Amino acid sequence: MSRHYDTVTFLSDYGRTDEFVGVVHSVIRSLAPATTVIDLTHDITPYDVRGGGLLLARSVQYLCPGVVVAVVDPGVATERRAIAVEVGDGESVLIGPDNGLLAPAVAMCGGATRAFSLTNADYHLEAPGPTFAGRDVFAPAAAYLCAGIPLETLGEEVDPNLLLPGILPVTRLEDGDLHAEVLWVDRYGNAQLNLDPDELDEFAGAGEPVTLTFADQSRTAQRVRVYADVRVGEVGLVTDSYGLVAIAVDRGSAASELGLTPGTLVVVSTIDDGGRSVAVSTPVSLGRTNAPRAFTTNPEEPR
Repeated sequence: MSRHYDTVTFLSDYGRTDEFVGVVHSVIRSLAPATTVIDLTHDITPYDVRGGGLLLARSVQYLCPGVVVAVVDPGVATERRAIAVEVGDGESVLIGPDNGLLAPAVAMCGGATRAFSLTNADYHLEAPGPTFAGRDVFAPAAAYLCAGIPLETLGEEVDPNLLLPGILPVTRLEDGDLHAEVLWVDRYGNAQLNLDPDELDEFAGAGEPVTLTFADQSRTAQRVRVYADVRVGEVGLVTDSYGLVAIAVDRGSAASELGLTPGTLVVVSTIDDGGRSVAVSTPVSLGRTNAPRAFTTNPEEPR
């Protein structure tokens, strides 16, 4: 018996200048009139698959159970697959290109239950050209699922282990320094690092200031609890709402002031190298929270 979904969460790099977002909404509405479409964002940097994947991973534990349509697709109309990935034993389905975009969120949901390549053209729109998969393939697939069509009807089942993985940077220890990377810059200019607070504590000592080196400058950074604790003229390190270390300044943009962008290398050094303990480099992990009505959970975990 197929699941009933009544919500589609939609994110893309389409922006709002063209008609693309509205057309996708209308296609879903025409095929599944009772479906609610939630726009997560459409301002992902064009073609930034990694940035889109990280955004979805940060968000997924807070999303309403249902269907996600994610479109950041520089390989549209090539041989890359269009896929639907079931998570939580069918509690939710993520739809998008098989280019690594969905992989971090699928991992956050405890892994894929099943996956399908959207090859059944009976559930696509006829198209004058192949370059708008959001309209012609992904939106119809989401709408048909919400209309009660079983997932397996939409195409061929594929091995989830063969889907393209997401590529995320890990910190590393080099010449006594901790090398990190900016993952994301939010609207306020706070720069999230791929750095866990516990890892930073082990490297430099809990709560101790450190030196940050990036591009052609170095700054001392104070460890603070909240953004308001960063003093004027200082650089702060805050544990952000996703549990990772972020670089911040007082009521301003750390990214603009310091020249930080996603992908910027940040070298972390202790103020006094003598006697400091260091941590083994570990992969970044966006932690689970106790968010209400989480999008999905690992089926093995209590709900």
